[in-house]
Amino acid sequence: PARRCRPSPGGGRAPRGPQPAAPPGGAGGADAAGSAGGYDGKCVFCRIARREEPGTALLSCEYEDLVCFRDIKPDAPHHYLVVPVEHMENCKTLKTEHIPIVKRMMEVGKAVLQKNNFSDLDDIRMGFHWPPFCSIAHLHLHVLAPASQLGFLSRLLYRINSYWFITVSVMQMCFAVGFRLQAENAVFF
Repeated sequence: PARRCRPSPGGGRAPRGPQPAAPPGGAGGADAAGSAGGYDGKCVFCRIARREEPGTALLSCEYEDLVCFRDIKPDAPHHYLVVPVEHMENCKTLKTEHIPIVKRMMEVGKAVLQKNNFSDLDDIRMGFHWPPFCSIAHLHLHVLAPASQLGFLSRLLYRINSYWFITVSVMQMCFAVGFRLQAENAVFF
């Protein structure tokens, strides 16, 4: 069995609430839109992606620009996070040029479920928490299965297309009609 992330120095897991984003042009070189940024040494997901967190086992991933690992506090029997190696702020900063990476993140999520003997892809939930409801200010796709076994609180946290959680399918629909995912579009979700 894969090991989970070790607790942070403050004890326990990363908080579910919003975390401060890296300043534009700061560590990792993130631009003002937060779209691509290299590496932020303060970001736990950047460190995990670069194998600097020995307590986190990375799962098999076919793409070099993505990593996948188990959530430190799973909300479903299968709860994985798919994360870009390069620091990207969150789903709100995505643009149409990010469509390929989002599609690859989804492919990795499905593949990891299948490698872990979960084949009912109609009973999964994949999506992103919408800022400010992100626990970590680094783009990460939640892959949860079986969705039918989510507990009461988990059903709230990962409520389909709520103000705080957006599924990949809705995000793809927005891209298809030319929306850039910004705060003023949040009402659409």
